[in-house]
Amino acid sequence: MRALVVGVGATGARAARQLTFLGALDDLVVVDAEPGRAEAVAYSIGAPARAGDAAQPMAEGAAGDVVVIATPDGHGALAEEALGRGLHVVSVADTVAEVRGLLDLDPGDLTLAVGAGFAPGLSCVLAALASRSFERVDEVHVAKVGLGGPACARHQRDALVGEASDWRDGHWEHHRGGAGRELCWFPDPIRGRDCYLAALPDAALLHAAFPDARRISARIAATRLQRIATRLPELRKPGAEGTLGAIRVEVRGAQGVSLDDRVLGAVDRPAVASGAVAAMTARFILDGRLIRAGGPPSGLAGLVEPGPFLAALADRGVKVAAYEGNLTANVGAVA
Repeated sequence: MRALVVGVGATGARAARQLTFLGALDDLVVVDAEPGRAEAVAYSIGAPARAGDAAQPMAEGAAGDVVVIATPDGHGALAEEALGRGLHVVSVADTVAEVRGLLDLDPGDLTLAVGAGFAPGLSCVLAALASRSFERVDEVHVAKVGLGGPACARHQRDALVGEASDWRDGHWEHHRGGAGRELCWFPDPIRGRDCYLAALPDAALLHAAFPDARRISARIAATRLQRIATRLPELRKPGAEGTLGAIRVEVRGAQGVSLDDRVLGAVDRPAVASGAVAAMTARFILDGRLIRAGGPPSGLAGLVEPGPFLAALADRGVKVAAYEGNLTANVGAVA
């Protein structure tokens, strides 16, 4: 079994490292456009990792291999090339444009996992798990806080000034980014944060998984200063490792004649969690553990069984929380 990781920044480097812990690999090729970065990552990981050619990132992939795309942008073109070479694709794309482009591709009999990071990604798996509590899902609401690195910071900055779209009663409603303030509670130590509608791809991926839901929304946490700063030139570059982050997923629905909701969450460094989720998705593909093989591109809610996937993530240190009076990290309670 062989795997490629294209883009070994904050998220990709962790995905590559996690892959070496998740099962035997005959070869692990890491590629990055920044000179020397792939070589440094491969050296730090050790065998079977090695650096590949940045000019031809998919050249060493063969039919049946899997590639994790963790570049800041360009996921559509890279995924199309990978699929053309017979590679399964895991993308950590987290912008509306990138996700829409990926969803328009035709992978045929191959798997194209879209948005396989922290949010979207882990958030989609939590929504799938929470939905198991209901016979009918009426609403899905996602919120996130935290940065995974420089590229993630730029994407979130753009999202707060872009056009936000949420699903409401059979159609998409569009809003100015930064509107729709709502106080959302995350697991400790994040706790309560003001969150705003933004140009995020989560709602589109969740709508594909829950087409009968009446309402689907996605928000991002921001302070007043951060919202003001989105309209100013970038004054300070974000740190390479980002900040501590969290996600919150609330699913509302019906069980018999009763209406109820379920809230799940997770707290971690987004780059760390994203790398683990992307690597786990790639391993599930290699091991044939997906709900389905091939078919249309999909977010993780339509590709993995949430219980086994979250249990495997917990073994790698990524745990989730269930709201039972307060959000407490306890994977056994939700998986």
